[in-house]
Amino acid sequence: MPGVHVFPGGALDTADDSPAVHALCAGLDDAAASRTLGLSRGGLAYWIAAIREAFEEAGILLAYDASGDIVSLEGAKAERYAGQRCGDFAAFARGEGLRLATDRLRYFGHWITPVGAPRRYDTRFFLAVAPAGQEARADDRETIAHVWVRPAEALAMHARAALAMRFPTIKTLERFAGCATAAELIAEVESTQDVRALLPRTARDGRSVLPGEPGYEEAGTAEGSGAWKP
Repeated sequence: MPGVHVFPGGALDTADDSPAVHALCAGLDDAAASRTLGLSRGGLAYWIAAIREAFEEAGILLAYDASGDIVSLEGAKAERYAGQRCGDFAAFARGEGLRLATDRLRYFGHWITPVGAPRRYDTRFFLAVAPAGQEARADDRETIAHVWVRPAEALAMHARAALAMRFPTIKTLERFAGCATAAELIAEVESTQDVRALLPRTARDGRSVLPGEPGYEEAGTAEGSGAWKP
């Protein structure tokens, strides 16, 4: 989404669902991942894609090294790994002897773009604690800048028009802001038994509304513009 701040992410690659990449995953297999997402198969590819996209777009690598520790990206190693962000992710991981830290990701969100939008997405959201010894940075291709702030601060910046964000990002940060620490947020996500798909609708006044909110049922009688709006 050009011109706005969003979380790192993107489309699934064919390689994300390959047995060779599945074999690199720690603590999670396709059967368990698929059950979590409510799919018959192919669920593990979403965890893999989330790790790959975080590395490609933000330079954050959720992976274990040969000693079983989360990878630290400092000094010359950081520069060497940065050169691999646009390459073959699976080949890079195998070549470095890495195991993808799929066991550290928590599935917490499922958003579907409103009917009527020019392009529609069916997107899964995952949460993980950022590894120590790593610093996020834009790739200057798909991402040209980044900010690392507390959820409440991001929402305040958006309120004063200092940080452009789309509706799903705003609602996600509102949820995050209800927790004081990352550990508290992880615990809250882990306690959620059911992740329901959220399909916003555009109300007659142009606002995006979610299931259960005032105006949602009425919005179902008209497709509207399909645009994300606060």
